[in-house]
Amino acid sequence: MTALDSVALRTAAANGEQDRRAEIYRNAARIFHRKGYHATSINDIAAAVGLTKAGLYYYIKGKQDLLFAIMSFAMDQLDEQVIEPARKVRDPRTRLETIVTCHARLITQDSSALTILVNELEGLLPGDRADIIDRQRDYVDFIADTLAALRDEGKVVGLDPTVGAFSLVGMILWISRWYRADGRLEAEEVVAEVTRMAVAAVLNRSTDQTKDPDR
Repeated sequence: MTALDSVALRTAAANGEQDRRAEIYRNAARIFHRKGYHATSINDIAAAVGLTKAGLYYYIKGKQDLLFAIMSFAMDQLDEQVIEPARKVRDPRTRLETIVTCHARLITQDSSALTILVNELEGLLPGDRADIIDRQRDYVDFIADTLAALRDEGKVVGLDPTVGAFSLVGMILWISRWYRADGRLEAEEVVAEVTRMAVAAVLNRSTDQTKDPDR
């Protein structure tokens, strides 16, 4: 075996372990979401991912450590699939649309990890909780800065950017309460409707309408 082959095997093994961890996080998040953190046992999670309890402990230190890992995983998803694409958009209106669209799409794909970000914070150790709250706040501040930029352009009037940011996040997270993959609307239809409604809620009417000269 060459040195290059050895590196390739180690890389493949590392990627496989990373995928396995992501699978564990997703399955555990679904169980926490359904049963609640405190009512979920390590045996529940091990059974869901086809591992023994001892096998599961290869990937995690304990249930509290797993909860923090899931929440960190959820915030990583927000960073990679919502914040990073939106940061590349200079126009604040298009950036707002990008934020809502990407976040809503993430919810329709798999909302469990994102939902427990809100519902199970009290299960974390104080230092871990502070870390997650700081990351959540950075996201809210990013949205608030986008709304402030729209305000500075005269496209938003009478809306506090922080209040608007928290309200938008709440609306997006609520999708997990009512959206069903086997429902009447396709996921992308839901994403498009939510985006249109969110943007229309914060922009001045005159932003999207040409003034009638006879009025």
